[in-house]
This record gives sequence, structure tokens and C-alpha cells, in this order.
Amino acid sequence: MATNAIDVKKYSPYRFSIEQYYRMAEVGLLAPDARTELIEGEICDMPPIGSRHAATVSWMHRQLLKAVGDRALVFEQSPLRLSRHSEPQSDLMLLRPRRDHYSEAHPTARDALLVIEVCDSSWLYDREVKMPLYAAYGVREAWLVDIGVKTLNCFGAPHGGAFVEQTSMQIPGSLAVPSLDVHVNLARLFSFADYSVS
Repeated sequence: MATNAIDVKKYSPYRFSIEQYYRMAEVGLLAPDARTELIEGEICDMPPIGSRHAATVSWMHRQLLKAVGDRALVFEQSPLRLSRHSEPQSDLMLLRPRRDHYSEAHPTARDALLVIEVCDSSWLYDREVKMPLYAAYGVREAWLVDIGVKTLNCFGAPHGGAFVEQTSMQIPGSLAVPSLDVHVNLARLFSFADYSVS
């Protein structure tokens, strides 16, 4: 056995800060059209947006707008600043209304009333990485829409770095957003043929 072998366990991987992440984009180290997000200091590639993913996000955006009115802002595929080293890009968010509409700074976990991720090929990443991340930073409620198996997973009550409550459904119907005391009509969530008339 070699005596000069390096014990890699003694070394921690370098974690990028949000400031460094943005600077890399400014100087061209990240391509202008690159789909990435910063997760605990690691720059992660995001998969291309397929047509089913795009259609689902667009449809849910309209349903959320109908449900919340002026009670919340609906953001689509926007950054959520969780810490100095984490800024995921959520597919949809319900945010507390703010006078500047978040033009001065990205929303944080305290601003997020609901975070929604839509997945197809990225199911494992969204469930095993992003859902625990949202829980760890205190996002109060998150939904994971799995269009591959047509299932909506609802996560709530973050505690100790995990969501304590979880429910799954294939026909959501009218679903409550507890923080706003409103219901969102998701009865046609997985019926893509009906999008044009909903």
C-alpha cells in the first residue's frame, strides 16, 4: 500500500457562492443560454424543457392566476434565493405580494407561499434533491407534478430539514393552498387534450 496516498475524505469540494455564480455568467464562463441552477454551492445542469413540461407549467400558471387573484404573485421558472450557496429555479411559485414585484431582489423562502416543480425525466433529482432543499430552508409547501406517471405529490410542514406531511394523488380535483385559504382547480391537470378548453 502506498504511503503517500491522499486521503480525499479530509478535503471538502469547493462551493460556489451566488455572487461567484452570477460573475461566471457575466464573464462568459456559463453560456448565455445555459440552463443551470446553484444547489448548495454546486452548479447543476437542468434538462431541456420538453413540450409536455412546458404545457403543464403554462396550464398550471393560468389555474393559479384564476385562484389567487391579487392575493399572491405567480412566478414561472424563476430563481428562489435560499442561501448564499443555493438558488434553485422553480417551475412555479406563489409569492407574497411586494411593492417592487421582486425587481430589487429575488424572493426568498420567507416569500414563497407555494413552490411547484414539474418533472418528467428529472423526477429523481426533483424529489431527492430539490424537495429536501426546500424543506431545509423552510419553504412551507411544495408540489411535485410527475407528468410521467401522472401523479401530484404535495409536501408540507417542514421540520428538521424534511417535509413532515406528504400526500399523493392522480386526480387532484380542487386542491387547497392553506397559506392563502384558496383552492386551485387541477381536475384537468393530466388531461392534455383538454387544455384548449379549460
